[in-house]
Amino acid sequence: MKRRHCWALAAALTLLPPAHADLVVKDDTGREVRLKAPAQRIVALAPHIAESLFAAGAGSKLVGTVDYSDYPPEAKKVPRVGGYSRLDLEAIAALQPDIVLAWESGNNMPQVDKLRALGLTVHVSQPNKMENVADQLERLGRLAGTEASANAAAERFRKRLAGLRAANANKPKVRVFYQIWKAPLTTVGGPQIISDAITLCGGENVFGHLPKMAPTVTVEAVLEADPEAIVATGMGDAKPEWLHDWDKWTRLTAVKRNNLFHINPDIMQRHTPRILDGAEKLCAHLDVARSHRPAK
Repeated sequence: MKRRHCWALAAALTLLPPAHADLVVKDDTGREVRLKAPAQRIVALAPHIAESLFAAGAGSKLVGTVDYSDYPPEAKKVPRVGGYSRLDLEAIAALQPDIVLAWESGNNMPQVDKLRALGLTVHVSQPNKMENVADQLERLGRLAGTEASANAAAERFRKRLAGLRAANANKPKVRVFYQIWKAPLTTVGGPQIISDAITLCGGENVFGHLPKMAPTVTVEAVLEADPEAIVATGMGDAKPEWLHDWDKWTRLTAVKRNNLFHINPDIMQRHTPRILDGAEKLCAHLDVARSHRPAK
């Protein structure tokens, strides 16, 4: 009888579901992030992370985010926990998130370390290449348990990116100065994702040799670089007035050839699927610059 009970117990154990393994994801700093189960309560510390969560099918799990998180419209309804560079640690902790999603180059990292010290699980991302946007979507899907939606979004992104890359391959190089802001005069360095977008479009970032994400430069440095095109952002859809401050520098190739362009920062400076909308506009602007070259 005892032997029969032992066999019955063994058979019953084989029918039980296996113990649930922890969910382990490595973030962009190389740190392993461990969850007992997919996150149900998420705080995003950057507008682009909040937007990417919605793109990954996990927007309903977003319980807190920062100022300027305004896309998609549903993101506007999510409670704020400060600005991306000035976080309200108490507000974040009060939301009892399963995970906090941080942005390495945009957040105040000492504050992010304090969140870890409070016992919160933190995942840090830093998508510096266009391909990394798709990787980010997949990773968010794993963390939130929305892999099907996230993987589909990532695949759509990769296909569209491949199409843009093919359409702009082997085009003549255009030397580009990308201006984020006027005072201080701010551009993008080599590690920045916008520099990668410039390369995608057959352009060359004249400050791509600089190691900082958003270095400040001088007017003299821009004049010396003599870009063929100047692309500026600003605060929205309207072309910034200061873009035409360059008009007085008539020896600049970009000015001589009327190659002063504008792109809405929301579709160019956020690491989300919409960056492909910005890249398409950027590529179109560089095509215009090519068309303005003198006939040989």
